[in-house]
Amino acid sequence: MTGDGLLTPDITSRQTFGSHHLHVEFRLPYQPEDHGQARGNSGLYVQGRYEIQMLDSYGLKGRDNECGGIYSVQAPAVNMCFPPLSWQTYDVEFTAARYDGDGQLVENPRITVLHNGVMIHEDQELPGDRVTPGGPSDAGPHPGPVFLQDHGNPVRYRNIWAVNK
Repeated sequence: MTGDGLLTPDITSRQTFGSHHLHVEFRLPYQPEDHGQARGNSGLYVQGRYEIQMLDSYGLKGRDNECGGIYSVQAPAVNMCFPPLSWQTYDVEFTAARYDGDGQLVENPRITVLHNGVMIHEDQELPGDRVTPGGPSDAGPHPGPVFLQDHGNPVRYRNIWAVNK
């Protein structure tokens, strides 16, 4: 990330995380001529595996490929996307998948997401055997990084923190 908070190509944390709490503040650009996935597109990947979409979705329906959606898994319960150029927050409670001693999946991961202080996913089960395309981590028992995806849009970030449970 640059000193002014502008997103540079994909950002991956050095530290990896199992079950953890995560907080991210982000600001989406105003791109009135763009449509669909070109509207300030980025994503927060939990464990480098599961994408919580960041996209200017103000006034849209709130689908799984719009802001707050768990990409290709689940739409948010409500579209809490603020207008572009507003600072927004994601607060994430992530419970990692559990594996047995032979490396077999025993329990799928789960996630709770608050977008701008409103719960949009509550204890949502995620697929333990597949991940969102575009992230740096494969499915498996190992911890993964916090990953901020670059789609070439001027998304800004600040006050990012993660704490293992």
